[in-house]
Amino acid sequence: MEYTQEIRILYADTDSYGVVWHGAYTKWFEAARVELVEQLGLDLDTLENNNILFPVVEMNIRYKSSAKMNEKIIIKTRIIKVSPVSITFEHKVYKKGTDILRVTAQTVIVVTNSQTGKMYRKIPEEIMNKFLSALNI
Repeated sequence: MEYTQEIRILYADTDSYGVVWHGAYTKWFEAARVELVEQLGLDLDTLENNNILFPVVEMNIRYKSSAKMNEKIIIKTRIIKVSPVSITFEHKVYKKGTDILRVTAQTVIVVTNSQTGKMYRKIPEEIMNKFLSALNI
């Protein structure tokens, strides 16, 4: 399963060099992960009400080429790995209408209990099955 998002780069997303500020990508990746998780049938509000959170524990970003203000980009996000304790997402950012790759990234999340702050030693089965289903789509 892949979630695709189109973004028009705004002035507020750029730095003094006129290119996308590196931190803007993390905001867009978060939005894409949330949408993908919800498409899997996991309602984040319901999970949070049940003390389940998905914090990011690792993010690796490789900047390939600069995107600029008013450019339209396409962000493709998919799950590439599911382990008993973590989920790894891959993000690829392209200039819209081209195969020009702007950024690649991987984000790793875990499942924690919001009351105790402790990480689950094993992702609950119902949640795990939803993430595993995304690998087969």
